[in-house]
Amino acid sequence: MKNQRIHSILPIFLSVMLFLSSCGTVPLTGRRQMAFVPEGMLVNMALTNYQEFMSQNPPLPASDQRVQAVRRVGNRISQAVNQYLTDNGEGSRVNDFQWEFNVVQDESVNAWAMPGGKIMFYTGIFPVTQNDEGIAVVMAHEIAHAVARHGNERMSQQLLLTLGAVGLDVAMRDNPEATRNIFLATYGVGGQLGSLAYSRKHEYEADQLGMIFMAMAGYHPAATVTFWERMQASSSGVEPPQFLSTHPSSAARIRAAREFVPEANKYFKPQ
Repeated sequence: MKNQRIHSILPIFLSVMLFLSSCGTVPLTGRRQMAFVPEGMLVNMALTNYQEFMSQNPPLPASDQRVQAVRRVGNRISQAVNQYLTDNGEGSRVNDFQWEFNVVQDESVNAWAMPGGKIMFYTGIFPVTQNDEGIAVVMAHEIAHAVARHGNERMSQQLLLTLGAVGLDVAMRDNPEATRNIFLATYGVGGQLGSLAYSRKHEYEADQLGMIFMAMAGYHPAATVTFWERMQASSSGVEPPQFLSTHPSSAARIRAAREFVPEANKYFKPQ
């Protein structure tokens, strides 16, 4: 009986110790988070899976105007974010990042980011973005997910729920397929999109961080409001596009963005 009690308590104890040892804070928001998966391991997994995705979904060429716009906006925002984090003692968050911005031909209204700064846009989102500032809204949002390590936080939660308090290396060794599926679902890649997704808490946080990041790069945060108004109009009366799957409603995001514009404007740096 005593041994049974110890065995039943041990997983709880390990989970509590893991939580206490892996708490960190998100830049700018200061929110406490649990992200116990080594970021370097996630970056390596991201590189492998990003390349595999592109082998199955060849990206558009660099000569395509949409690719040029995505890379122009992505480089501008990522450089501003890198500089801010470095200046404020948070540079380690992006030490392993090698930013990469690509576009695939897919009519899904979608974009996603993996650890290490691997970002993908689908062509279906461009009718909603319309211009560089619209692209900046989506780009800054995805960069915010990567910088805030939302994927690590979400994957840590899922590993605990499905595989117990084990390290990623153990999970990969003992349950490689399940671990890879958790990874792909966490980052919204391909057919796995929406099966886990980010929580609404993460989405709102990425919206706010994204507005700040785009302001740092000289894009007007108020463009977030008009972007979500277009998104709301594009999905009115039909199945929500993938980019909205399990996310807060457009109406809720419009209200939250409009309220946050004055705060984000404090970080605006004209280019």
